[in-house]
Amino acid sequence: MITRTQIPAVLDHPVYDATGSKIGEAKHVFVDDVTGQPDWVSVRTGLFGTSESFVPIHDAALVEDHLEVPYPKGKVKEAPNVDVDAGGHLSAAEERRLYEHYGINWDATLARGDADRDRRADSAGLAGTAGTADARTDALAGDDAMTRSEEQMHVGVEQREAGRARLRKYVVTEEVQQTIPLRHEEVVVEREPITDANRGAALSGPEISESEHEVTLHAERPVVETETTPVERVRLRTEEVTDEQTVRGQVRKERIEADLPDEESDKDR
Repeated sequence: MITRTQIPAVLDHPVYDATGSKIGEAKHVFVDDVTGQPDWVSVRTGLFGTSESFVPIHDAALVEDHLEVPYPKGKVKEAPNVDVDAGGHLSAAEERRLYEHYGINWDATLARGDADRDRRADSAGLAGTAGTADARTDALAGDDAMTRSEEQMHVGVEQREAGRARLRKYVVTEEVQQTIPLRHEEVVVEREPITDANRGAALSGPEISESEHEVTLHAERPVVETETTPVERVRLRTEEVTDEQTVRGQVRKERIEADLPDEESDKDR
């Protein structure tokens, strides 16, 4: 069991479970308003210490430089989230939820608190008046100084799927054109006068007759054929690009103001 004098040695120190696994850092200790003894410790957990879980401290032990609690790490991290009011108190309903989570008998705890309250009242001669508060209070560090705390924002990164890309091959038909030269034959009628050189050929036939002469014409025409030719290789790959993004959040900070005596009032004295 942790005593009130051991509170400074608990705050901001590691908290481990019974198997030696670190749960987090102890941030606040809450004491019983009736007995004045430590009752709960809040442990900052999470990847960046962004969560805070409450753990019963009645059966905890201070081992060297850390606090050891008899509850598994998973049990502590799954504890119900509770809100502490401005005065640093846990409500009775929130305490009951926490007791039920850790399997602690709520009625037995109340009975023990009543017995402690009666004992304290009898010893002070003030039976029935001691323990006026009905919740837990945030314990100070055992001196008259006031601790100012503030929240800090820690930003991390996680990798998640942002999209998918794929290659798909399909066939399209395009119109193409190409200009090529084509040759063809045309008929040309040639006339030549009768000369001594061709007179024999001209008089070789009958003097008057009918005849025909045929010439075959030739022409070129285009012949189209296609050939499949590889032109390129295509693949997908990923490359990492770093961008900057501004992350905004809200953090709470405590402020401490001092109410000092009025200087003029001091002079009047």
